[in-house]
Formats: sequence, structure tokens, C-alpha cells
Amino acid sequence: MANLNLYSQLQNMAAFVHTVETGSFTAAAVRMGVSKSATGKSVAKLEERLGVRLLHRTTRSVSLTEEGQIYYQSCLSVLDELHQAESLLSARRQAVSGTLRISLPVSYGRLYVMPVLTQLAKLHPELKLMVSFTDRRVDLIEENTDIAIRLGYPEDSTTLIARRLGTQHAVICASPDYLVRRGTPQTAEALAEHDCLGFLSRGQILPWPVMNKDGTVNRLIIRPKHIISNGEALCDAAADGLGMTTWLAARDIEQGRLRVLPVATPEGDAPAPVFAVWPRSRDLSPRIRVVVDALLAAHNPDPEVTE
Repeated sequence: MANLNLYSQLQNMAAFVHTVETGSFTAAAVRMGVSKSATGKSVAKLEERLGVRLLHRTTRSVSLTEEGQIYYQSCLSVLDELHQAESLLSARRQAVSGTLRISLPVSYGRLYVMPVLTQLAKLHPELKLMVSFTDRRVDLIEENTDIAIRLGYPEDSTTLIARRLGTQHAVICASPDYLVRRGTPQTAEALAEHDCLGFLSRGQILPWPVMNKDGTVNRLIIRPKHIISNGEALCDAAADGLGMTTWLAARDIEQGRLRVLPVATPEGDAPAPVFAVWPRSRDLSPRIRVVVDALLAAHNPDPEVTE
């Protein structure tokens, strides 16, 4: 019964909005494909339920009362929300096809995003990928890019939507071979006696998260022996025994090529949340939605939307 009442209310509301927009019950009836009397009765039922008169009626036209004007604006909002919900479902049902222009950070994108995109391309043969790799923050609107993956919090923007995918953690690690040769540092101070591999990002050497003796975490400015600007190359160098590193090491740690040091923070540092961002104007695009959903599933994050 509740659903029937809700459906009836929406019908009456639609009849009222069409009457206001067309200026008469007759024109509203034509637009809705019902009789003039049915339209008039719908509006009358609406007024009766609300206990106010919404329209001034004459033999030639109708016009809004003061209460009708207020209610009309509310009706537009409700119907617009309903239309958006239906559009979203309709967009999700559409075939995923066409060209998707996506911008990825160089190392993170190749390791953690490209495998997802590859699988999507296999699942959706009509989807065409145009992937660019850069650590520069791309202007999605100016550079006609559909979606970008960014490390760090996105800038505030009224034109973009951002969805958090997960967090990139940093732990200090080295290869078993290096630790046999040079020993394992037990304190942050001892790192000064070791070969540190610096990760150059946007012209800066990123600091390392270290655990102090009192249990606090400190962001250590290292003096690197070697500086490398590519995350994959950095991890490869560390795994080959060249020194210690902090970034993009999860796979090497799982495979035993790198070991986490005692000076690393217990949970790892979290300086770089990972976001997918896309233009608000393309929010309903099936191409974007399927990519975001797949990346969310791959990263297994806590859902979070920032707009």
C-alpha cells in the first residue's frame, strides 16, 4: 500500500509540474498522454493532501499561488533526483565502448593500474585505451583526459569528482644480501652509516618514515648515496643489494627480495593516498564507472568520496 501511495503521489506531482510548465491542464494532459480531467484530478488530490491551494484557475489559464511556487521548486528537485538515479542505472547498463583517455603515475600506474586496465580491455572488446604515463598533474579538462590516478590528496575543484582507491605505504627495507654484508640497522641514527637510495619526486628527495626509540614516528631527511627517479628501478636496485629503499616495495617484500627493517614504522607510513579523479561532466560515462569499480575492487579500500 505504501508503494502504491508513493507512486500516486509522484503521478500527482508530475501532473502539477507539467501543468505549471505548459500553462494549462489541457496541454499538460497532451504531454502526459492522459485526459484533461485526469490531470485536473491529480492536481486537486495533491492540493487536498497538502491542505493548500497550489494554482489559481481561470477558464483560460492557471497560475501559481505563493505556496504553489514554493512547492513547484521542491518538486523540480525531487524529480531531478529521480531522473539522475534513473540515468545512472541506464548508463551502467550501456555497453562499455569507445576510447578511454587515462593518465597514470609512471611506476605506480604500471605496477598496480595497468594490470586492471588490461583485464578490462579483455572483458570489453569495444573499449579502447589511450594510456599516458606521467608524474605531472594533468589538467583533465584542458588536456581532454577522462580519468587520472593520483598519489596524494587531489586539489579542491568544483569540476572534478575524486574517489579514494587506497593508500600507498612506505616502509624501510633492504635485500637479504645487503643486510648480510652491511648488517641490519636497529635505530634511525644507524641509517646514516648505510647506503640509502633516494627517490626523486617532483625535484625533491622524499623523506623516510622511521621509528624513534620512544616509539614516535619521524620523517627522516636522508643523505642518499644514489638517487633514482623511477620507483621500479629504485626497488630493483635495492633488491640487487645496492642499498635501502622505501617505495613501491610490496611485491618484492612478498617475494622475499626485500626485508622490512626494525626501524620501519609498524604499520608503515601513509603519506600518499591514491585517488581516481574525473571531470564531473563525465560522471555517468560507463567507461569511467567500469574502471573506477574495477580499481576499487583491486585495491579493496574503504569507500570514500571527495567532491
